[in-house]
Amino acid sequence: MNINKICILGAGTLGSRVALQSAISGYQVSVYDIHQKSLDFSLKTMEKILRQLEKAGELSEEEGKMALKRITFTMNPLEAVEDADFINESVTENPELKKKVWKQFGEIAPERTIFTTNTSYLLPSMFAKDSGRPAKFCAFHFHDVFYSRIVDIMPHPGTDPDLIPLLEVLGRKLNQVPVLVKKENPGYIFNTMLMALIGAAGKLKTRDVAEIEDIDKSWMVNFHMPMGPFGILDSIGLETAWHVTHNMPDAASQAFAKLLKTYIDQGKLGEKTGEGFYKYPNPSYRDPNFAK
Repeated sequence: MNINKICILGAGTLGSRVALQSAISGYQVSVYDIHQKSLDFSLKTMEKILRQLEKAGELSEEEGKMALKRITFTMNPLEAVEDADFINESVTENPELKKKVWKQFGEIAPERTIFTTNTSYLLPSMFAKDSGRPAKFCAFHFHDVFYSRIVDIMPHPGTDPDLIPLLEVLGRKLNQVPVLVKKENPGYIFNTMLMALIGAAGKLKTRDVAEIEDIDKSWMVNFHMPMGPFGILDSIGLETAWHVTHNMPDAASQAFAKLLKTYIDQGKLGEKTGEGFYKYPNPSYRDPNFAK
């Protein structure tokens, strides 16, 4: 089938990036959220990214303006799914909330619409039945979109195999590198590896082995990386990391979730709020002298 209109459910950090890349790639896009504040923030996020892309010479100002014209922001679910060929959901990592969302949109989306979830750690089989069309349901998980250009395709046992090549083509059209996760795995491929790093960093901090900056320095200097695990957490969003860790049963994950919650309760969600483990827009790890 031809995909012409893409609907994004959830106007958060990642949903906004997926929506913008879809529009840059020439698709008509609708962005849905239940909060107008989130939709306003989404537009500001997109405008900021476009300025960065223009400054880097990757996109002209006119191309950026045309991309924004392809995007509709709405709090109306019926308007969001009107003529939608493809849905990608990026709502909060809460299983019950996601089930509710998929039940709602499964009832109102066009029959042809393909359903995909952008969940970071949950499994598509948890929501496929709620959507009402499990054969057309698959995980289609993005990372940063503009810098980290992997998109994970992870079917559940009931996904129609014919959906996979279609998603591979779409991934490439969205300027991503598609990778296939052959069977369901919490965290896909990269996040499984990343959580091992983040989990180890969390243990070092919660067990008072070392301070945050020293943990990051050790990783950055040894592997010649621009940021360490706590800088990475700031870019991901501390609330996203909390939703993952607090659902894990082991004591180390629970201790780390408790630490993350202290930041979240203060409104320190990471780079998007101006402060997490570091302060932005000029975190100390970006100082040339930080790793010396």
